[in-house]
Amino acid sequence: MPNFGVLFFPGSNCDHDCYHAIRKILGQPCDLIWHEETSLAGIDCVVIPGGFSYGDYLRAGAISQFSPVVGPLRELAGLGVPVIGICNGFQILVESGLLPGAFIHNSSLKFVCRWTNVRIEDTDTPFTYLLRKGEMLKLPVANAQGNFVLPPGRNDVEEQRIVLRYCGKDGELSAEANPSGAEDNIAGIANSQGNVLGMMPHPERSFENLLGSEDGKRMFESAISWIKAKDTAGETV
Repeated sequence: MPNFGVLFFPGSNCDHDCYHAIRKILGQPCDLIWHEETSLAGIDCVVIPGGFSYGDYLRAGAISQFSPVVGPLRELAGLGVPVIGICNGFQILVESGLLPGAFIHNSSLKFVCRWTNVRIEDTDTPFTYLLRKGEMLKLPVANAQGNFVLPPGRNDVEEQRIVLRYCGKDGELSAEANPSGAEDNIAGIANSQGNVLGMMPHPERSFENLLGSEDGKRMFESAISWIKAKDTAGETV
């Protein structure tokens, strides 16, 4: 079985949510990894959870990029190992240079906590491997700096590997469906290789219908199937 590693930093607060979802619900091996670790040996999939790492001082995720664990994280990402950054984890990936773009305060200038619908735009990633393009997932958001903006002069959809977009119940893109005011309704993007995904909605909070949705579970089931398929084919992940 794939071995998951959940990184956590001072101020992370969704690490045990991710651990519970992966270990207790999916039954997969999972390690909680403190940010001072200098090795990620034996990890087949890295999860960077949400929260307020280092209190979001300077900018959300800005200080975390200097943690020792980010070095081996970059190495694994370069080798094609699946990496997912959720909410503050997405912000850390951007600040660490593993994903392009930047985050600013929500257009409402308020902390937003609500359910959203997201539309799958790209299925060529480990975390959307079992999903269909155009399919919708019901996932919650909870952030104050979730307003994602693309680098100036770089707004080509295919170049940026936009994976998830906020949408209405019928899949339409609209300002009303966009909780943060993110550019082009972007809820999640991947790197050019496709193995690193950053997303603002919380899939780990939608693993059980008791909580309102289990759509998020499908993203982690996708990653598990993707890793197993690669192992069966004898490829390095």
